[in-house]
Amino acid sequence: MMPHVLTRSLDRSASIFLLVVAALGVLIPLSNLLLPSGSIFQVPTYLVALFGKYVCYAVLALSIDLIWGYCGILSLGHGAFFALGGYAMGMYLMRQIGSRGVYGNPILPDFMVFLNYPKLPWYWHGFDMFWFAALMVLVVPGLLAFCFGWLAFRSRVTGVYLSIITQAMTYALLLAFFRNDFGFGGNNGLTDFKDILGFNVQADGTRAALFLLSCLALIIAFLICRAVVTSKLGKVLIAVRDAESRTRFLGYRVESYKLFVFTLSACMAGVAGALYVPQVGIINPGEFAPGNSIEAVIWVAVGGRGTLIGAALGAIVVNYAKTYFTSGPLAPYWLFMLGALFILVTLLLPKGLIGTFNEWWEPYKARRLSDAAESAAREDGVSEPNPAE
Repeated sequence: MMPHVLTRSLDRSASIFLLVVAALGVLIPLSNLLLPSGSIFQVPTYLVALFGKYVCYAVLALSIDLIWGYCGILSLGHGAFFALGGYAMGMYLMRQIGSRGVYGNPILPDFMVFLNYPKLPWYWHGFDMFWFAALMVLVVPGLLAFCFGWLAFRSRVTGVYLSIITQAMTYALLLAFFRNDFGFGGNNGLTDFKDILGFNVQADGTRAALFLLSCLALIIAFLICRAVVTSKLGKVLIAVRDAESRTRFLGYRVESYKLFVFTLSACMAGVAGALYVPQVGIINPGEFAPGNSIEAVIWVAVGGRGTLIGAALGAIVVNYAKTYFTSGPLAPYWLFMLGALFILVTLLLPKGLIGTFNEWWEPYKARRLSDAAESAAREDGVSEPNPAE
């Protein structure tokens, strides 16, 4: 039943997108591992990690597009769920260091030894097991989103007020995680990772596998989003986005729909953060910065709100531009360029890149189909014998 639901939700463009992601997820690691370093087709290891980071951002953009593009919930704090998933994975990676740390303590991470922690905090227990850490990647962001959403949606907080509250939430977490006594490394965060599931996190094979897993996560996230937005649930979400009061008057429990999709979106963001951390090698409170959440919203706006494919492509395109421009003399002006990009897209391409393309392509496709139908009708009329003859 589930495969039928997923395949039924795919159209031609979605199928092409999934095939491209799957192909890149296989070809890039193979190019890195099998081809010699001097080959022009060989992808260096640092690019594999960089592309993996872009893919994680694409998953985050999908999670935002699911709630903003299809339900009208503009969250300016989704970076918090991304960071919480990253910290859950970072805690597992820190527990795997063991006695190989600077201070050689088999239980306490180096920053706890430096800060004279007498014992491991209770909320660190269990993170020496991968299955527990993977569960927390989903549970912690999902639980926070459920509690926050239940209070906000039950109070019917919407629009700009909800956006401000989500931004305040992520800023509060930023301040909390900056504290050294909070038990998460303070300003320095968690870093110096060694192993993941027994494999060296710096090895070429491990980075290739992480990139493949990131592409797989993007495919699964896209399939889940497509299954949601093309179902009856998706129709209700679009109705909530376009006319929330009318949808409520029709008898739908709007708060329940919004709470479900908000929690699902937070879990997706947590998975993106968990895959992001071992590829970049660090997680610190800077990931909670409200500016990161706003930047993620810009990715979705640039790619195309309410298109899913556009959200993923927007994340990749904008972050590639960020990498390109911040590595040269234009680095100090990147934020100005990002702001200008958002303004230009809002004024000239309000539906984003993919949304604008679809707006142009659909009438052209309709005209082409109409012309083909008329041509077929004329041919049938000529080929059929006249009964009067």
